[in-house]
Amino acid sequence: MPDDDQAKPCGISLLTWAEAALAPLSQTPARHHLLMLQHLSQLAEGQIDRLMLLLPPGHAKSTYASVLFPAWFLARHPRSSIIVASHTADLAEHFARNVRETIRQHGHLLGLGITREDRAVARWRSDQGGDYFACGIRGPITGRRADLVLIDDPVKSHAEADSPSARNALWNWYRSDLATRLKPGGRIVLVMTRWHPDDIGGRLLENDPSWTVLRLPALAEADDALGRSPGEALWPEWEDEEALARKRHIVGARVWNAAFQQNPVPDTECLFPITRIPILDTAPSGQREIRAWDLAATAATEGRDPDWTVGLKLLQSAAGLHVITDMVRFRGGPSEVADAIHATATQDGNNVTIALPQDPGQAGKQQVAWLTQRLAGFRVRASPETGSKLTRATIPAAAVEAGTLCLLRGAWNRNFLDELRDFPNGRKDDQVDALSRAFTCLGTATASPSRLTIPLFGR
Repeated sequence: MPDDDQAKPCGISLLTWAEAALAPLSQTPARHHLLMLQHLSQLAEGQIDRLMLLLPPGHAKSTYASVLFPAWFLARHPRSSIIVASHTADLAEHFARNVRETIRQHGHLLGLGITREDRAVARWRSDQGGDYFACGIRGPITGRRADLVLIDDPVKSHAEADSPSARNALWNWYRSDLATRLKPGGRIVLVMTRWHPDDIGGRLLENDPSWTVLRLPALAEADDALGRSPGEALWPEWEDEEALARKRHIVGARVWNAAFQQNPVPDTECLFPITRIPILDTAPSGQREIRAWDLAATAATEGRDPDWTVGLKLLQSAAGLHVITDMVRFRGGPSEVADAIHATATQDGNNVTIALPQDPGQAGKQQVAWLTQRLAGFRVRASPETGSKLTRATIPAAAVEAGTLCLLRGAWNRNFLDELRDFPNGRKDDQVDALSRAFTCLGTATASPSRLTIPLFGR
């Protein structure tokens, strides 16, 4: 129980408080906000003590859970202590500042104010004896105790969520530092967008069945908590089904399932299991080397996100390994592309085969003829793409499964692995296309088409 031991009526419900505080902004709670407020009220009343709110970004979950609720909780439990934690101290202080300002403007409705001597943004006391403290994840909280712990946005980015060490550090901080600060009978609220199956939300769900979970995906699924029909938008007044469909196309399947549907998919369900790709510090001696190109001819401009021109260099070792040793990736017009291909060929030397795609039609033939002429003296192989991108990509994917695809350590590794992980649902697939071309060229150089995939699947 909070320190006051007895909850104070404070005059108004959490819903009435939220409506009054938002009225000057011409905002009213939507149906998913009402459900959030219902769960938060249950937590304040002690009916539940662990609450997880899983909602997509941009749906005002922090406004209700991390700004309006703490102020009302301090009025309901006047002598209680609150610790609020976010992925950075700046974000936690942002919430703290908003809570203070909300109390300053509307605290008379709650019979609550801030003591005049407390001017610190992240640490202050109410005039009823309550404490509020905000900190970043893994920040110092030694010596502090809490009746309510509120964790909002504990994960900063997908890169952080994908890092096992970062996930472990957050989990250890929660268990050894934050959870131990909770007073007997204390309560915890976790507000987050899911990022990874093994993020802190996933670990809590796996290890602690006492949590009450309110999961509200952007598009409704079966047995929706709001009673929506499958495919119905969560907040159509703000973002309807059509807008969400456009966003889904932009962000790709992995981000959509995790951040918007709150159902992160393991990397093992992707075509390329990137955790099986070793990164080497030195390249082995090779039998053959191929520089495969995926061509684009549009320079980047403000407001546009064109495809990339990619030149991937693949080495086949005497032991049967396939090692990607280099990656050229840029955006440029036709002349810049031609200049870069020639410069790269000069750097690679005559022993590296250059694999070029030939687009269908006369224009594609003319482009290849022009590039081949500029590359006189080098080994050039040009051929049209056959089959879908996904079909072509299954060849290098099989090499990953067999453990024969490696990378030479380089600054380009992370970007390349991210694209592999998100394929075929990522925003870009230029590097994957270049990889597929390299394997196709490698297979057709010495083998008939009917034997193209046998060495890879047979290893």
